Amino acid sequence: MDINKKIEKKGNFLDHLFVLLSIQISEHSNSEPGENKMNKESIQDQEKKLEIGRLGPRVIEADFSAGRVSSDGGALLLREVDKKLRLTERLAQCFKDYRKVELIEHTVEQIIAQRVYGLALGYEDLNDHEELSKDPLLASVVGKKDPLGELRRSPKDRGNGLASASTLGRLERTEEDANEKSRYEKIVCNFESLSEVFLQIFIESFKYIPPRLIIDLDPSDIQLHGQQEERFYHGYYHNYCYLPMYIFCGQYPLFVSLRPANIDGAKGSVEMLEKVVTYIRKSFPDTHIIIRGDSGFCRENLMNWCEQNSIDYVFGISKNKRLEKVLEKKMKKAKSRHFRSGQPVRFFKDFFYRTLKGWSRKRRVIGKAEYLSKGGNPRFVVTSLLAKEFEKRYVYEELYCARGEMENRIKEQQLDLFGNRASGHKFRTNSVRLWLSAAAHLLIVCLRKIALEGTELCNAQATTIRVKMLKIGALFTMSVRRIYIRLSSAYPLKNLFYIALNRLKKEISLQQVKV
Repeated sequence: MDINKKIEKKGNFLDHLFVLLSIQISEHSNSEPGENKMNKESIQDQEKKLEIGRLGPRVIEADFSAGRVSSDGGALLLREVDKKLRLTERLAQCFKDYRKVELIEHTVEQIIAQRVYGLALGYEDLNDHEELSKDPLLASVVGKKDPLGELRRSPKDRGNGLASASTLGRLERTEEDANEKSRYEKIVCNFESLSEVFLQIFIESFKYIPPRLIIDLDPSDIQLHGQQEERFYHGYYHNYCYLPMYIFCGQYPLFVSLRPANIDGAKGSVEMLEKVVTYIRKSFPDTHIIIRGDSGFCRENLMNWCEQNSIDYVFGISKNKRLEKVLEKKMKKAKSRHFRSGQPVRFFKDFFYRTLKGWSRKRRVIGKAEYLSKGGNPRFVVTSLLAKEFEKRYVYEELYCARGEMENRIKEQQLDLFGNRASGHKFRTNSVRLWLSAAAHLLIVCLRKIALEGTELCNAQATTIRVKMLKIGALFTMSVRRIYIRLSSAYPLKNLFYIALNRLKKEISLQQVKV
C-alpha cells in the first residue's frame, strides 16, 4: 500500500509516526541481511563441517561440536595466584554495590575476576564475554558454583555460567553519584581504595624489610579514536589521547591515574607520590627511598618535596647552553679520543648547578660527555644523592639508565594487557578499565615472580606467558562430587606447569598457616 494512503487513514501525528516506523521495520525485514541475519548465519555456520583438505586418502574436516572444551586451561594458574594475593576479593571491597541482594546472580568479586582473568587471557573486549560466558572452566575458576549455568533465573541465560557483556559493562559505566534508585548501573568504584590494594600487595611481597626502594614514575599516551570525554590533542604524541600517569617499583604497578592530555606531564606527581610513599613508610619506615624519572619531572615543587621528606631523587634535566658550557672540555676530550679509537667514548663530570629561574637552591648535577659515530651526545641528571656515597658514573649508568625497565612495564600493561583500551565514552569508564588492566598486569607479574622464578620463563613478557602457560586445551567434565579438567596431552610444558602450580599451592599453604 502507498505510504500516503496509509497516512490518510490515520488521524493525528502520533499515528502518522507509528505508520512510518512500522513501514521502516517492514522494509528492513525484507531488505538485505543485516546484523541479526548475520548472527543467525554465524550460528548456522558453526554447525556446519569445515572442509580443510586431504591428508593422503583421508578427508580433513572440522566443526565446533567438541562441547565443553576450553582453550584457557592455564586459567587454573591465575586462580591460584589470585588466591595467594586475594586480589579480586580486595578489589571487590573497593566497589559499593547498590543492587538488590535477592536479584544478584553475579557478585562484584566474580564480575571483577571474570573481567581481570579475561584480560590476562587475552580477551580485551567486553563483547568477547558473550561467548566466554559459556566457558565452564572459566566459570569454575571465577568461583561460580553453577559453572554450566543450569540454575540461572532467566531461561535465556541458562547455559551461560558467567556474566554477559552488558553486566560486566555496568561495573565500568556506573557514575560516581549512583545509588539504589539508579536504573541499571549500581556498582560504584572508589578509586582511592583501589590504589591501597596495589600498595598492600606490594608490601606483602617482601619477606624482609628492603634496605632500598627505587620508585619510578612516568606518563604515557593512550590514543583515542572517538569522541571520548576529556579528549584533547597532544602536540608531542601528534594525536588525540589521554595522558595516564604510572608509578612502578621494579615490576610491581603501584599506582595508575588516567588524566586528560591538556596538562603538564608532571602535574599531580607530588600528590600521587605522597600517597605511595606515605603508605610504604608505614611498613618500612627506615627504608631508603629513591624517586626516579625523566626530565619531565625536573620540577622545583617535586624536588623540594623530596628534600623536605628525606627522599632522594634522580631526574633527567634538559640540556641548555649553560650546562653544555660546563661540559665543554669533557666533550672535546671525548671527541678527540673517539677519533683516535673509532669507539664510543664517555666521560662524567660532577658539579653543582642552579637555574636562573625556578630552582630555590643549587643542586648536584652529573653531566655525561659522550661522543658517538653520529656525533656528540651530552646528557644531564640532577640528584640529591651524596657524591661520597654514590659515584657519578654509578648514578647515571646504574641508577638513572635502569629506568628504561619501567618503560617496558608500561608497554607490557598497555599492549599485552590492553591498558590502552579506552573506547568508552565516559572518562570514568576508561579510568575503571585502566585499573582493571593494572590488576591483570599484577596477576601476571606475581605469576612470573612466584611461580616462574628461576625457570625459562622467569623474564618472559606477558604475551609469552599467555601463549605458553595459559593457552592450554582443556576438557571440562562435572559430576555430583567433583569437577575434572583434562588438560591437553600434547601440551609441551607439562613439567613447568606442575612446578608453577606446586609453587603457588605451597605459597597459599604457608599463607594459611600464618593466618
